[in-house]
Amino acid sequence: MTDGELILVTGAMLACGLIASLLATRMRVPALLLFLGLGMLAGSDITGWIYLDDYELARTVGVVALALILFEGGLAAGWQEIRPVLRPAIGLAFIGTILTALIAGFAAAWLFDFSTLQGLLLGSILAATDSAAVFSVLRGSTLRRKVARTLEGESALNDPVAVLLVLGFIDWIQKPDYGLLDMAGLFVAQVSIGIAAGITIGWLGVEAFRRVRLASSGLYPVASLTVGALSFGVADTLGGSGFLAVYLTGLVLGSPHIPARRAVAAFHDGLAWVAQLSLFFVLGLLVFPSEFGGVALEGTILALVLVFVARPVATFVATLWEQFTNRERIALGWAGLRGAVPVVLATFPVIEGVSDAH
Repeated sequence: MTDGELILVTGAMLACGLIASLLATRMRVPALLLFLGLGMLAGSDITGWIYLDDYELARTVGVVALALILFEGGLAAGWQEIRPVLRPAIGLAFIGTILTALIAGFAAAWLFDFSTLQGLLLGSILAATDSAAVFSVLRGSTLRRKVARTLEGESALNDPVAVLLVLGFIDWIQKPDYGLLDMAGLFVAQVSIGIAAGITIGWLGVEAFRRVRLASSGLYPVASLTVGALSFGVADTLGGSGFLAVYLTGLVLGSPHIPARRAVAAFHDGLAWVAQLSLFFVLGLLVFPSEFGGVALEGTILALVLVFVARPVATFVATLWEQFTNRERIALGWAGLRGAVPVVLATFPVIEGVSDAH
């Protein structure tokens, strides 16, 4: 493509995304589902317009998009909104994700004749929720505030947990001397470094916003994006969870009054939508429906196990000591299980060369 053609295609895809968003509102379905469909439609298996089998590119797009989405989620919520539901959100993100991965993983090992570790790797991939999808659905919902905020907090904190499980099981499969203690060590290191980097850089960002007066209000969104990028980059470079760090930085930055707050919020809201559209479109391109035949039945059964057994059981256990009704626990179980993060995580074992990854 020439530069002009590339820009034309980008504009056309954004226009299709906006149309899909309008249609989704009228049809009462998540707009992101239609974005994923657009990607599949444009892919090589259906129209053949765009061919994409670059898993590393897809993972890079997914990581950048998720970082932008998580940062905006933290900015929009702020610490005051998340603090009252922090305990159930953490319970769902940690206990709920691990239990979902275990139940779905053992089912996957049986259905696909995988080894136990391969099954648990697949279960960990499927246990991820998606802050992009959850945020977009909840902001138009009528759920009780506590339930909605719990889901938002869980969806943001769940991604780092799922990523850690996936990385841990990949290492466990590929390294003969790797074990549960090594995985626990990775988990502790990633979480502790992510928390420290996220809160520290968020606090430094708030102080910088308060003390420095920029020449134009348009520079404040750039400054906030800089803070988010530094948070993710520092945490990831030091061996921590960049996803956890960037969400916590967003929470810290979104809590106090900072200059040009409305401009910053509007900028990141729009940027998060572009990230969501790009993420789902690219992942749609990565899906090849012609390859579903060999796994369609087993995959459908696994999806049913995930939806009707693994996630509900994990949700009930994780919220056992919380003040939710059974109806609200069902809502927490099903409303939280959505999005395209599992497709991003599924690229990890392919890139790392794990057997049977495709």
